[in-house]
Amino acid sequence: MADSRSQPVSQSQASSAGDQPRKRLWRPFITVLFTMFPVVAAMLVYQLDSFDPASLPIHELGQAPVVVSLRNERMLQGAELLGAGELQGPEDIAYDSTANVVFTGCHDGWIKRVRLNDSVVENFVNTHGRPLGLALGHNKEIIVADAYKGLLNISKDGEVELLTDEADGHKFKLTDGVDIADNGMIYFTDASYKYNLNEDIWDILEGKPHGRFMSFDPVTRKTDVLVSHLYFANGVAVSPNQDHAIFCETVMRRCRKYYTKGSKQGDLEKFIDYLPGFPDNIKYDGDGHYWIALPSANSVPLDIAFRYPFIRKVMAIVMKYIGRLPTEKDAGVLVVDLEGKPVAHYHDHRLSMITSGMKIGNRLYCGSVRHPHILKLDLAKENLWLSSTITTQ
Repeated sequence: MADSRSQPVSQSQASSAGDQPRKRLWRPFITVLFTMFPVVAAMLVYQLDSFDPASLPIHELGQAPVVVSLRNERMLQGAELLGAGELQGPEDIAYDSTANVVFTGCHDGWIKRVRLNDSVVENFVNTHGRPLGLALGHNKEIIVADAYKGLLNISKDGEVELLTDEADGHKFKLTDGVDIADNGMIYFTDASYKYNLNEDIWDILEGKPHGRFMSFDPVTRKTDVLVSHLYFANGVAVSPNQDHAIFCETVMRRCRKYYTKGSKQGDLEKFIDYLPGFPDNIKYDGDGHYWIALPSANSVPLDIAFRYPFIRKVMAIVMKYIGRLPTEKDAGVLVVDLEGKPVAHYHDHRLSMITSGMKIGNRLYCGSVRHPHILKLDLAKENLWLSSTITTQ
């Protein structure tokens, strides 16, 4: 006798029951697909991207400690903001002692004059480029390393003259640091003959030596490339005895010495390396010290990136599609003696992109390619220093 509880199974019920195993099979496949798709897409983007970073000479970066006898790691405390809101990225500073004014180049092309006695900011002349390094000439003219225009001479009356904008068949694309010797010879750097100022991060990440250190003779109008194949050549300072010039090599975290005359003329030597940050402009203070601006301190992530090209390529791809990563921090100024021995370090974890530092009297004036002011610090204040030993990462 048939069980009265037994019911015939409908076609729809049978179909639904048959679909259950299929759904269970599809679920892990879909999960794997959605998990792997970003990875596969990222690998594809990495392979197709044409950016090709090179290996850096890591053995020259080193790990040796840099010992500094004095350190002020809170330089923002008590600091004043000179020309706040009136200066757009005052990258470098040139000082005219007779008029007690500093000149600085801004992002909008203006070279501005700042009166130190009352902090009044005045427009001087617009280069219609991007003035970076500045040096005061012997006749109160201003020699300008303009990132886009090249090497300029601006008379005290505001007349702009192009001195040079190419060498060895390469147009300048990122003219950066400059100084002038007592004999009138001008020494300057072009950070990269491949990338311009808006592309500077690609030069740094690519890790190839596109920089040059050069001279310009105002009498013969001749431009000479003194040193090539530099890793982002930067600021310049002529030595007080006039027989050599110091220039910075940002990516390699070092400054180098080039002999301009004497028995060693043409020789290139180490001045200081293993810096605790990436050097920009360098200034001589007339009192036995160079002041080296450090826009950013070194860090473990940056150190790893410079060691491995594929990490720099990943960083470049991220910057292309997302934006520039905020890697700059703990900026400041390192003080060294005439032999390149570190003496003092001013810095602050909250600071970034300090690109120049000049000591005038008992005060330190710091320019920045990013901030809308010049940082002014009274060096004569008490409790300014903390004894310390600094070791690079």
